[in-house]
Amino acid sequence: METIQFIGVTPEQLQRQISNGVKEQLNEFLKHYTPKQPNEYLTRQEVATMFNVDLSTIHNWCKSKKLKPIGLGARVYFLRSDIEQSLTYLNS
Repeated sequence: METIQFIGVTPEQLQRQISNGVKEQLNEFLKHYTPKQPNEYLTRQEVATMFNVDLSTIHNWCKSKKLKPIGLGARVYFLRSDIEQSLTYLNS
């Protein structure tokens, strides 16, 4: 183990040096850290409300593979991220 001697350093200076070192490490960490957003699942009704369309339109979009439904038992859900990825720009 390495030994360090603090000669001529006041406790306040030592505390300031430690604080600066911790701040540098935190800033470096925050530059590369991006929090993972939790998946948001939407029901058929929520998707229909989002686009102001009927449930039959949501059914047709699923059949034509425009939307990717996810099933859990008899329930159908859609990932918000999948819906946003399926949108395309017009006139591009």
